Amino acid sequence: MGKIKIPVGRSGFADIRTNGYYFIDKSALIEELLKTDAAQVTLITRPRRFGKTLMMSMLSEFFDIQKDSAALFKGLKVFDNRELCDKWMNQYPTLFLSFRSVEGLNFDKAYSKLEAVVAQCYTEQIDLLNSDRVNAYEKAFFDRIASKRASREEIENSLFLLTKLMRAHYGRPVILLIDEYDVPLAKANDKGYYTEMLDVIRGIVQAVKDNDSLKFAIITGCLRIAKESIFTGTNNLIADTISDTRLNEYFGFTQREVDKLLQDTDLEVHAGEMKEWYDGYRFGNCNVYCPWDVMNYVQDLMLDSKAKPAGYWKNSSDNAVIRSFIDYSGDAITKKMEVLLSGGYIIQRVKDDLTYDYLHSSEENLWSVLYLTGYLTQMEETEAGKEIPKDSMALVIPNLEVKEIFESAIKTWFEDSSRTWDRKALFAAVWNENAEELTREMTKLLRKTISYHDYREDFYHAFLAGIFAGAGYNVESNREHGEGRSDIIVQDYVGDRMAVFEVKYSRKQEELVRDCEEAIAQIDARNYAEEFKDDYARVICYGISFFKKRCLVFLL
Repeated sequence: MGKIKIPVGRSGFADIRTNGYYFIDKSALIEELLKTDAAQVTLITRPRRFGKTLMMSMLSEFFDIQKDSAALFKGLKVFDNRELCDKWMNQYPTLFLSFRSVEGLNFDKAYSKLEAVVAQCYTEQIDLLNSDRVNAYEKAFFDRIASKRASREEIENSLFLLTKLMRAHYGRPVILLIDEYDVPLAKANDKGYYTEMLDVIRGIVQAVKDNDSLKFAIITGCLRIAKESIFTGTNNLIADTISDTRLNEYFGFTQREVDKLLQDTDLEVHAGEMKEWYDGYRFGNCNVYCPWDVMNYVQDLMLDSKAKPAGYWKNSSDNAVIRSFIDYSGDAITKKMEVLLSGGYIIQRVKDDLTYDYLHSSEENLWSVLYLTGYLTQMEETEAGKEIPKDSMALVIPNLEVKEIFESAIKTWFEDSSRTWDRKALFAAVWNENAEELTREMTKLLRKTISYHDYREDFYHAFLAGIFAGAGYNVESNREHGEGRSDIIVQDYVGDRMAVFEVKYSRKQEELVRDCEEAIAQIDARNYAEEFKDDYARVICYGISFFKKRCLVFLL
């Protein structure tokens, strides 16, 4: 086990193979892609951290005419196909670039990073400046881009020109690989410069349209941007999304591959928790694990056999899409969200081609984004137990890690939102000892929330504490008081008063009264308020019981 090296954070195929890192063989992807090499453009969309960049790096190493890659592929499945390797391996000029780093707080900063990516591509082809097949005008153009002195128009035309020069120099058509093509658009949409960035990316990507210098192009991203938005005029385009079945076993780890990895690392005992936390994604008809999570957890276990599953996927991004979704939510979305968080599924129409500037234009678009970016996944019709309309899917949260992401985002949303809600009437009811009014105001706020933990007592505990947090009060929870443990105490130093709350969770609506009375009796029997009577002029005690979106408050 000690000899196995796990390549966490490494997405360079040559690096992994040369340095002996553990590699799950996905080289059959090459054979599958070459079945449709007549297609000018193949667009592959998968959620982040599902191995897109590593696969693109592998393709670059396989095709690039400037390299000798036989040693890297020896022992892999594709290497057994000698006829294919002889025809394709290191036989074509290959241009590989990634837009993963193209982002910024404003357009100028993001554009500068895009310019640097393009300049790097040119620098890697610097031998073209010595080619007798490249004229002086083209060399001057080349020099301006490589030295970051090019105009915006030249940047937009940069890939088209570079493929033309490579074709002329090598005498063979070019294979173009663009990784994470939509990252600049996603970031631009978040920061408010989407239109400007769309114009630039559309210009650059037009290198795949009617380009005689291309053998073919492969492009990856998270979303399939609507063709009319960015791929206008690109007629010979094949799109492979997570709804398709052709390439899905090459992005993500199958159960067989995870079993083999755990066997090789002597970690089979952790198979159950690995599955609960990181499995559950259904791409087409293929069930897969998230590779990023699996590799991170295996590495942690190799360092510490007692390591617990963690949110590796969550920690690799800000998960802003979840927060924006929750901010948008209305009654219908809230109800569906609660179904998902309780372990259920929803039937929903999904669109697989979108534009970032219209993600929030409809509820359908929002659910589509959550599905396409991996926060929700498709349930098999047999699991759903009912017929699903042809234009819809049964969507579920795939695993415990993603469920935790939702819960964390909802908790943060509630903490932020509750500060802006009008709670004056609720606070007045607390200090005026008006249990009836407090019941009404508490119920109003419950209706605004999105419940998680399936309405268990800890949800209501967090809800109640969150109402008073950030409102100028000192809030404490679950600390020892008197002869027992009260749930929530709210201290108002300036007003010389405090409130004690004992929370109960009712399993049926008709049990609200009984449970509320039990809470009051518990406060009285255990003297929760006794220790504060010398510190405050008034100590007010409330029993409160919750059932779903209903509550009842009694005053002691």
